[in-house]
Amino acid sequence: MKSELKKLMYFTVRNIKIYFKDKFTFFVSLITPLILLILFVTFLKSVYEDTILNIVGSLTLDKKLIDGLIGGWLISSVLATSCITVAFCSGITVLDKINKVNFDFAVCPVKKTTLQIGYVLANLVATIIICLVLLVIGLIYLAVVGFYLTFTDILLAVVNIVVTALFGTLLANIVWSFTNSQGAVSGVCTLVSAMYGFICGAYMPINMMGDAMKSVTAFIPGTYSTLFFRQNFMNKVISEMGNVLPEQMVDAISESFDFKYVVFGNEIKPLSMFVILFSCTLIVLSVFIVIAALNLNKKEKLIKAKQKKN
Repeated sequence: MKSELKKLMYFTVRNIKIYFKDKFTFFVSLITPLILLILFVTFLKSVYEDTILNIVGSLTLDKKLIDGLIGGWLISSVLATSCITVAFCSGITVLDKINKVNFDFAVCPVKKTTLQIGYVLANLVATIIICLVLLVIGLIYLAVVGFYLTFTDILLAVVNIVVTALFGTLLANIVWSFTNSQGAVSGVCTLVSAMYGFICGAYMPINMMGDAMKSVTAFIPGTYSTLFFRQNFMNKVISEMGNVLPEQMVDAISESFDFKYVVFGNEIKPLSMFVILFSCTLIVLSVFIVIAALNLNKKEKLIKAKQKKN
């Protein structure tokens, strides 16, 4: 048992090192945060400022509160998308298939389950590391423009990173189990990076979407991760706005920036958001275990068939 755990540890570390040494793969993983930052600087920041000022009207609101709210919205969007897109772009499984390294591992005295778990763990750890770095950068940015976070908010954000990264990692490894080419990997990474931010409400608030799209987002697990991040990063600043603005204005701002999320006439509370995300993660984990078991059985049958022929 101890020997197998050591093998798992060494194999996991090996996969993490390969990922961080590959500069191109690392850069591709950061495409989505870069897209969000470019959109924010060139377009979104001024649009969201105008949205808040239009709601406030003739009343005055401290610019620090405005910047703190918009900054919290940005950081929550970056983290929500990165937990998924980095997971899809940081896997080593397909690279080993392409380079035929998996054949070498097949004849090594290591259990197939150990190899599979090692790939998943490496993928998960790499994703969490990058997202935690992005979190630190986000906190520094908020400290400059307007910091309205408690220790609990930050802790819940870290928990959400871990759960969302696990969800993204399992989903990515399910996809990679059916993939054997570099072109397919690049295509999936590009597709996920481009589309995921839109369908989970990271690039544009869900309440600004049409009714049809709102209904679609309600069935996407990533939506609830994004909204839970919103709660963590915007809770205190919304509360501070409540001290200087009428309740109706605060409610309007909350709805405009997805701090309040109503689906099919029901407001989804933060705890419900996290429970939905966690439940979806368990479902994806179950699917991954079934697919992994089927693949292992298939490989064992092929090996036995070849041995009989020989």
